[in-house]
Amino acid sequence: MSIIVCGSMAYDNIMIFEDRFKNHILPEQIHILNVSFLVPELRRDFGGCAGNIAYNLSLLGSNPLIVATVGDDAEDYRRRLDALGLSQEYVRHVPETFTAQAFITTDADDNQITAFHPGAMMFSHQNDVRAARGGRAQLAIVAADGREGMLRHAEGLAEIAVPFVFDPGQGLPILSGEELLHCLELARYCAVNDYEAQLMSNKTGQGIELLAARVEAFVVTLGSKGSHIYAGGERIEVPVVPPAALVDPTGCGDAFRAGLLHGIEQGWDWLSCGRLASVMGALKISHRGGQNHCPGRAEIEALFQSAFGENPWA
Repeated sequence: MSIIVCGSMAYDNIMIFEDRFKNHILPEQIHILNVSFLVPELRRDFGGCAGNIAYNLSLLGSNPLIVATVGDDAEDYRRRLDALGLSQEYVRHVPETFTAQAFITTDADDNQITAFHPGAMMFSHQNDVRAARGGRAQLAIVAADGREGMLRHAEGLAEIAVPFVFDPGQGLPILSGEELLHCLELARYCAVNDYEAQLMSNKTGQGIELLAARVEAFVVTLGSKGSHIYAGGERIEVPVVPPAALVDPTGCGDAFRAGLLHGIEQGWDWLSCGRLASVMGALKISHRGGQNHCPGRAEIEALFQSAFGENPWA
């Protein structure tokens, strides 16, 4: 059986500026800003919500089925998916577009200036998620994507009765309060970070408890403070797993969601699902980029055992 993963696929272009932005931006001249930063270090990583979540699911032994759109420049990403053994059956090519890309410049103080080009992601609604089921899918996630794509994927999954996690992420600001409530009504689960939870509350006019009551489980990540899972009328507190090193948070949320999905797929209780999600986030944060960590299943189980004194797979 497969887990349908709807969301963006992107290239993350990371550039390192070895000075500080504040030394080159004059506050009194901000109205005529014209600056250039020399970036001798450039790294290009594979990313995007769907790509990252699917990668982490593959590490766990699940079978992700990606539903996403890419542009004319996707050959490198396609070769990577082939090497990982991930299906491209529903990775749709949109001619005359670029694959979504983030251009991130980081200075010596870890300040960032980011530009994001959505490219093919804006045509995600051209993928009909209903075709991806094929009798194989038992679970899905709708992650950040083009606005119309997120809405259509949520409605399509509800139509074919595949339970899904609604994970609007960075796409949350482009959805109205009514659209957010509509997606929650269709979803079985929801996962957001604490900032997104507050933004969702503000846009819908409903508190976290009321939003959580609309789904079977409402997961709020809290960074270094762990996560809360609202389920069955209670709030389950899940601690963070101490990482080997704090290197790069890029993609940690996607790794967390992969752990959550795998736990749901296995039929675990919510505390165990949250604990695995924390383990996956800890493994990711000790590496740069969204897909450069490569623990084996044995390493994942060992970290779970070390952190929580049990092995839920045993």
